[in-house]
Amino acid sequence: MTTAAPPEPPKERVGLSTNAAGNAVPSAWQRARARVRAEDPFVGWAGSIGVALIALFLRLWHLGRPHEFEFDETYYAKDAWSMLHHGYARDYVDKANDNILAGQTTGQWKSTPEMVVHPDVGKWLIALGEKAFGMDPFGWRVSAAVVGALMVLVMCRLARRLTGSTLLGCIAGLLLCFDGLHFVLSRLALLDIFVAFFILCGVHCVVADRDWYRARMARLVPEQIDDTRAWGPVRRLLLRPWLLAAGICWGLACGTKWEAVYPMAAFGLLAWLWSAGARRSFGVRWSVPRSAIVDGIPAFVQIVLVALVVYVASWTGWLVNAHAYEQDLSATQYTHYAGGKDWPTATEPDASGLGEVTQSLRSLWYYHHDVYDFHTHFLNDSTHTYASKPSGWLLLNRPVGVAADTDIKPGTQGCDAPAGSDCLRQVLLLGSPAVWWAGCLALLLAVVMWIGARDWRYGVAVVGAASTWLPWLQYDDRPIFSFYAIITLPFMVLAITLAIGQLLGRSTAPSPRRTAGVVVAGAYLVLVLLNFAWFWPIWTNGLLTHSEWMDRIWFTRWI
Repeated sequence: MTTAAPPEPPKERVGLSTNAAGNAVPSAWQRARARVRAEDPFVGWAGSIGVALIALFLRLWHLGRPHEFEFDETYYAKDAWSMLHHGYARDYVDKANDNILAGQTTGQWKSTPEMVVHPDVGKWLIALGEKAFGMDPFGWRVSAAVVGALMVLVMCRLARRLTGSTLLGCIAGLLLCFDGLHFVLSRLALLDIFVAFFILCGVHCVVADRDWYRARMARLVPEQIDDTRAWGPVRRLLLRPWLLAAGICWGLACGTKWEAVYPMAAFGLLAWLWSAGARRSFGVRWSVPRSAIVDGIPAFVQIVLVALVVYVASWTGWLVNAHAYEQDLSATQYTHYAGGKDWPTATEPDASGLGEVTQSLRSLWYYHHDVYDFHTHFLNDSTHTYASKPSGWLLLNRPVGVAADTDIKPGTQGCDAPAGSDCLRQVLLLGSPAVWWAGCLALLLAVVMWIGARDWRYGVAVVGAASTWLPWLQYDDRPIFSFYAIITLPFMVLAITLAIGQLLGRSTAPSPRRTAGVVVAGAYLVLVLLNFAWFWPIWTNGLLTHSEWMDRIWFTRWI
């Protein structure tokens, strides 16, 4: 009698096919089919909103101080008020700043348009605050404070979506909340906090689309695809609501500052590659070129073309008043379009109906040409005290002083400095070293984890940081400032959060590894909080003696 050979034991899967506990990881198809919420959504939202409210409280605290135009507020606050009342930015009279701060807000604008070099979305948001609270420092800063707090909320939700952990989501929000650069920009009527907010929203929408796409495909595909000629579902994946939302966000971001074009392009490509990866995981062969057609083209329409429509729509006030720009700004001292000649539309008869729309759009195109010329040529020979090389921004090479009241004598304004010394107040655009320096290290880890461990979540941090920072290197021959890196900060925070998640591990069961991770992560968060408290006076115009101020200025390049 012949004895049957015993069955071979199943082969164990190792590496990426097993989790930390040694259990087999389901296929991407199985994970998409069985996608569930890891934690209670109510707890997640409650924690995120709680962190955002802390951020809002800190940013509204004494928001109207100092009672002055800080740095470039002198442009954006007045432009916003003019747009609110005239539909477009008008030039202003001499001593307008002094008159406005004294409470006189009428009669400060001329009838001629101002040559503005950034789009209008951020200024319209500033105008909302001025409409609600008046033309004073609190009024022109309150929109930035609200958007800064909302950005913390989006940071919480994005990190939670990537990690599946409410705790890590709240940690990400707290890191952003307690960063000095984000804090100060949330208390200024500048454009950078707005563009950073819309970029982060756009990224969140693209990440949410990745989840939506895979879950949708799992519902449409009953089983793994075995046909080598199959493309997978097409028609029912053409309309992707999260990508439409992303297009709107990217349009608003570009409508605030043009720098948003780079991350929009990077994450648009990432959305296509994620779609190709999803198709491959479901069994589609040659998924990258096939996805380029069935996913890439629709994604381009829903992200880029929708963003373009939103961007042009954001210039409505300009378009309605295009005749004023054609008359007064078609050739200016700042630009060299067509050798300094007037725009062709300046000498054309005024059209009507659809022809007027076309004429105004052509004028807007010429205006964009002039603004681009201003940014790329006119500023090349300029200098500025606080200008810095972008290669050192992430290391906090050169902060920007936006307000200062120096040489306050002992016995005046509460100054208790010793004889022979003085006091001062300052608002400095400086990031928290505990966040930025740790963020640089975390980004290096993110590169390793993205490439080595093929963890797509780290790719969000790496692509986001690269697309918001590296493009600035090509403009280091003109005056640019370190606070432009606010658009890179969320991705540094995300890298830190993912690194903390790696420290804590997946399992919540007590273990030496878990205990060590909790201790290290907790100590780091305490360090960030202490760092925030230490620099608080130089972020909030606090009164300091000269020696107290020097204790916070760690490097001579920070002066």
